[in-house]
Amino acid sequence: MKPYKFILSGGGTGGHIYPAVAIADELKSRYPDAEFLFVGASDRMEMDKVPQAGYKIEGLWISGIQRKLTLKNLAFPFKLISSLLKSRKIIKQFKPDAVIGTGGFASGPLLQVASSKGIPSLIQEQNSFPGITNKLLGKKVNTICVAYDGLERFFPKEKVKLTGNPIRKDLLEVKNKQIEGKDAFTLKHNKKTLLVLGGSLGARRINQLIEANIEFFETQDIQVIWQCGKLYYNQYKQYNDLDRVQVHAFLNQMDLAYAAADVIISRAGAISVSELCIVGKPVIFIPSPNVAEDHQTKNAKSVADKGAAILIREKDLDADFQNEFSALISNEDKQKELSKHIEALALVNATNDIVDEVEKLLNGPS
Repeated sequence: MKPYKFILSGGGTGGHIYPAVAIADELKSRYPDAEFLFVGASDRMEMDKVPQAGYKIEGLWISGIQRKLTLKNLAFPFKLISSLLKSRKIIKQFKPDAVIGTGGFASGPLLQVASSKGIPSLIQEQNSFPGITNKLLGKKVNTICVAYDGLERFFPKEKVKLTGNPIRKDLLEVKNKQIEGKDAFTLKHNKKTLLVLGGSLGARRINQLIEANIEFFETQDIQVIWQCGKLYYNQYKQYNDLDRVQVHAFLNQMDLAYAAADVIISRAGAISVSELCIVGKPVIFIPSPNVAEDHQTKNAKSVADKGAAILIREKDLDADFQNEFSALISNEDKQKELSKHIEALALVNATNDIVDEVEKLLNGPS
């Protein structure tokens, strides 16, 4: 039997790229002789990140429709036609046994062509509220792996499989690394630690919030690991001069940062939410209001509604943050309750379960 061939498509953000890489890695561990090809948008970060992970990638000339009226939208029909033609060529030459999409505009044309040709196809939806691309593809693909309950509202019920989002394996051992984590960041073991996460580029409003509350954290007897993002590091690195504050452009040892934390402030991207469920620490979500379909707010609300996190919208930060934070940091029972409830939402076998669904497609109808 010839080795299997897989195409994975998705990108634009790390939230689409890293799940695709995790799925490819698990497929590779099961089928070491398999061939892999990624397809992404030719001008987005996947063109760098995927080769760094050891996989080949082809780029499509594709981007989304801007929500505002803009001249860029005039090019969209031409980009779509170009991407459909190139996707047809890629599939004809590569002859995949299965095609997997993880969201983003590049996955649309590729999955559209694959499903129209009867090639087994699967999409992995990370968010509690699907983007336009996956909503359209859901009618055409064979299987839809989701990370949240209730997505039958958007997809054919018989195709939906609740698997969760692929997460880093090193996060599964976070609970056993608290001492190692505190030591790695030279933290005091007898003081509470706040971990602030705004994504690799940073989150402007969260950074403003932390700067405005430096003295407040001092009154709360808190030490802070503040990942401000590489775009903002020069603006905030001066706070490294304070004993209780560490400012980082990027955190390379995320497992140890999570392990060191007692409370976490984070954006609510789908992969971040999935990781934080695994980590099982008390979380204050401050979702970005500037993403498509406001899906970060929907992600955070789906967790907060289960009593598993605190949600504060950006517009409410000035009025609510200090009260919410001090009420949490001073209440051990509340911290334990949030930890227990968010951990109950964790889907630790997501990557394996998704690849199991791919294997079912390879084996055909039972």
